[in-house]
Amino acid sequence: MSFYKLGIKSDLVYALECQEIHTPTPIQTLSIPLALKGEDVLAEAQTGTGKTLAFLLPMFQKIDAELNVVQGLVITPTRELAIQISKVAKQLAETRPLKILTAYGGQDVVAQLHKYGGEVHLIIGTPGRILDYLRRGAINLQSLKMLVVDEADQMFHIGFRKEVDEILEQTAPDKQTLCYSATLSHNVDDFSTQVLRNPKMVKAPKKQITLEGIDQYVVLTSNRKKFEDFKRVLNQNYPEKAIVFCRSRMGAQALYEEMLAAGYQVETIHGALTQAKREFVMQAFREGAVKYLVATDVAARGLDIEGVSHVFNYNLPDDVENYVHRIGRTGRAGLTGVAYTFLTEKDAKRLEGIEAFIQMTIKRIKFS
Repeated sequence: MSFYKLGIKSDLVYALECQEIHTPTPIQTLSIPLALKGEDVLAEAQTGTGKTLAFLLPMFQKIDAELNVVQGLVITPTRELAIQISKVAKQLAETRPLKILTAYGGQDVVAQLHKYGGEVHLIIGTPGRILDYLRRGAINLQSLKMLVVDEADQMFHIGFRKEVDEILEQTAPDKQTLCYSATLSHNVDDFSTQVLRNPKMVKAPKKQITLEGIDQYVVLTSNRKKFEDFKRVLNQNYPEKAIVFCRSRMGAQALYEEMLAAGYQVETIHGALTQAKREFVMQAFREGAVKYLVATDVAARGLDIEGVSHVFNYNLPDDVENYVHRIGRTGRAGLTGVAYTFLTEKDAKRLEGIEAFIQMTIKRIKFS
């Protein structure tokens, strides 16, 4: 199967080939023809399956560059994901020059719009900032052709449904809507029933192979011993680059401060940071200036970082699928990864759910 056969035009195929992208992924093969036909789509696809191109390619093909109105809108739950999607969009724009606005907190709204002379074809952003633009009268969505809600499960889990609904109220009624989600939760089903018109459901094969190259361990500990056991594992493993997951932003900040005081090269990323700080942290981590990144699930969702040798679950996630998302950050590109989970007694039920989901019993370790 080729992108030509899916209906993608030659200039966009050339843009893909320049990036060494030649063969569509399953989610692209399933959803691109439907999107090009104008169908509403409800797609279940994990991070890393190629879903960004699955919606950007049809969107680019449908936008008329000669009409200086907003024709495409991508709503995403986090700033990092908005930035990541925009990078992909700007690579496509090298052959099809659309004006793309990335809208997220921490930016100067007036300066951004001035850069484009107020004329934008495609907006990629977070719900709060898109609403801010709308309330200021800085953008108009009445000519919108295609709307994408990305990472819908996370979007609604962290409470953005009201904002998304408010944005929808200001869009063209005849627009096409695509909804992408790693899991089809009750909230996502409710949204698709109310908003999408006779949606076509597509489901990308789940990448269970993400676990094959990852050695997994559970460290049995207690709240009192947890940080000491964590340091012991770090000092035994010498990670090249590691992500440490916490359940809350307060927990992430507290662990970051403990690790910093203990002398580790560490930074943290969570929702309470300014955008400038988040971008600085991510750049430092990508470049290897920082060895450890302490993160929450929401902040790390959708991030694709090369060279992560270890993942540490300092707290277990609330959602069993998030365990797979977390440890899938390591063991990429044919390399072996290592994942450690620190288990206190109160999280025993969470671990049972994870092991049932991945259909394996994870090896236990206990320090004396």
